[in-house]
Amino acid sequence: MTVHDGSLDDLDSPGGVDAEATGETDSESYIARLSELATERRLRLGVAESLTSGMLAHTIGAGEDASDWFAGGLVAYLTDVKERVLGLTPGTDPCSAACAEQLAAGARRLFDADLAVSTTGVGGPEPQGGHPAGTVYLGWATADDAGHRKLALVGDPEDVLAATVDAAVRLLAFHAEGLRPLGPRRGQENDG
Repeated sequence: MTVHDGSLDDLDSPGGVDAEATGETDSESYIARLSELATERRLRLGVAESLTSGMLAHTIGAGEDASDWFAGGLVAYLTDVKERVLGLTPGTDPCSAACAEQLAAGARRLFDADLAVSTTGVGGPEPQGGHPAGTVYLGWATADDAGHRKLALVGDPEDVLAATVDAAVRLLAFHAEGLRPLGPRRGQENDG
């Protein structure tokens, strides 16, 4: 398990892309790189969302050729749905690292994905369940590893949600950089 608390500052621009030089927003440059990596490497990606309620899937689905590599997203807001559909262990704090990792692992299994990311946390404006507004956990899972990032975001709920989606896209691109295709699968013929 890989753990990282704090900012995403170590997730540099994807593939050395300079968003300012291309006129793209930061998120657009990460989506462009994610699209390129997923297409080149024949990756299959999925997401599970609680906090962002579909905003992440909407953002990723706008990527080039997303219909070829984005398996889908699941919005699971209620805890019992997270348990039944994504395999969250009953009693797990819904705003926690454990929850984020389990949601990502569940999405990876559900979508038969190479990589999945999840979002959970407190958007605000009020604290919830003993967690301050802006407490966010992003989970990620591959076939070989899983981990999370904890973010402490500030701003109104819309700011927290936008920053969460941006961070989740960056996290997907970061982990996609390290994935290689697994060879023939899902009915695809070997090109070589």
